[in-house]
Amino acid sequence: MIMANAVIIIVLIVVVCVAIRHIYRTIKHGRSCCGSSREMEKKVRVKDRNKSNYPFSYKVKVEGMVCAGCARRVENAVNADGGLWAKVDLEHKEVNVLAKREMELKDFVELMKSTPYTVLGIK
Repeated sequence: MIMANAVIIIVLIVVVCVAIRHIYRTIKHGRSCCGSSREMEKKVRVKDRNKSNYPFSYKVKVEGMVCAGCARRVENAVNADGGLWAKVDLEHKEVNVLAKREMELKDFVELMKSTPYTVLGIK
């Protein structure tokens, strides 16, 4: 009887340790479909944050984004290109892009080549 209780206690301790580790990793790295053990990519920030310097505005429909990690990856891909400023609307699977130059669908497709996401269209 004492041996059975000891085994149960050891199993409970292991389960609690695994749960605490999971919670810690979720808090530190964030929850994402991209793997909670992976750190979130560092955000690429645009240097020019004056919206009046961006005369063109686009809504880009992007397939495959499901979490904050996906959104960050897409924003980084767009923001890394000088003259663009992106903000993802994850609920609608769209990227709101402010641009200093006129853009076409092929330009956005080229920007997304480094990501696993697909550009479906622009407005």
